[in-house]
Amino acid sequence: MPTQNPVFIPGPTNVPDRLRHAMDMQTVDHRAPDFERQFVPLLQSLKSIFGTTSGEVFLFPSTGTGGWEAAVTNTLSPGDEVLAGRYGMFSHRWIELCRKQGLYVHAVQADWGDGVPVDEYERILAADTGHRIKAVLACHNETATGVTSDIAAVRRALDAAEHPAMLFVDGVSSIASMDFRMDDWGVDVAVTGSQKGLMLSPGLAIIAVSPQALEACHSSGCTRSYFDILAMRDANRAGSFPYTPPTGLIRGLRESMSMLSAEGLPRVFARHRRIAEGVRRAVGAWGLSLCAKRPELYSNTVSAIEVPRGFDSGVLVRHAYEHYGVSFGGGLGDVAGRVFRIGHLGDMTDVMALAGLAAAEMAMANLDYPIELGSGVVAAQQYYSATRNHWKQEVA
Repeated sequence: MPTQNPVFIPGPTNVPDRLRHAMDMQTVDHRAPDFERQFVPLLQSLKSIFGTTSGEVFLFPSTGTGGWEAAVTNTLSPGDEVLAGRYGMFSHRWIELCRKQGLYVHAVQADWGDGVPVDEYERILAADTGHRIKAVLACHNETATGVTSDIAAVRRALDAAEHPAMLFVDGVSSIASMDFRMDDWGVDVAVTGSQKGLMLSPGLAIIAVSPQALEACHSSGCTRSYFDILAMRDANRAGSFPYTPPTGLIRGLRESMSMLSAEGLPRVFARHRRIAEGVRRAVGAWGLSLCAKRPELYSNTVSAIEVPRGFDSGVLVRHAYEHYGVSFGGGLGDVAGRVFRIGHLGDMTDVMALAGLAAAEMAMANLDYPIELGSGVVAAQQYYSATRNHWKQEVA
């Protein structure tokens, strides 16, 4: 009998059977001509999810963290200064990675639940008349808090200060699920991974690099070997890798891009908006609040939900798993114990979301949360029922 419920964590996400079957393959020769014929077009097709025509896309066997390291080590040198905000666990970890690489980080503290501190970024950049800051870092979608930041506003801050720093963006839990416009926003390096919106198993860091950032790779003083973008670029141009690639994941990635293309990216984004709004309606019906402080910050891929005072979200997450076999995300870092997270990205439908909301309600009721059983599910049902055809109008 089936035993696997969908997961409602913000990654790794559910893997559709179509992609599992694509990755279930016999050994292939990654030096053979047919690998080149399939791999080179894949790199071109990946540009669409980043929203770039001028950038180049690279795959590294790794995760999003490896993508961060590739971004930093290929374009910067020890002692360089970077500007970053700390407003969630993943923005915090990127700051720590930079420090370990010998970079000086201007770390701007912000409340967890807020987004990129754009005004403070602009003030610091305007004051940096010697242009010592070489890169500005931002998490587009802070997975720990369910906050989506305005990357276009970060670019406007750079432009207002007439500052030449490169812009690096973590899009791990947004790219392929939410609109991302690398070229329009002037992003120099964008990072994602295979296990989120692309609906695959973990194992691929996928990064898009602008011409300016590629030029910076030639003068970077940071040590790298495995994550060497220029070595990867040379191998990719010959349709290969500088080392053995994860051929199963790459085949799965080709199939994932086919699925996204068939649905159409505007429809993918509209589907995520609609599912997320239903989850938010449920949260409101429960009488609970999101960690994200304002509606314009609400994420369409993950909702971080604050538990009432006196409750521990970690206990809730464990109870849901042990009693119902359903996985939700726990709180991380500054919000550990205070929030639980519902991931609603990748292979997700409104019906699947309703199952997750029902399981969350049951777990909360078991633990004597002050909620009415069924209230959130009804609120989400009403929204999904009323909007079942609206997504078609959104993308018409």
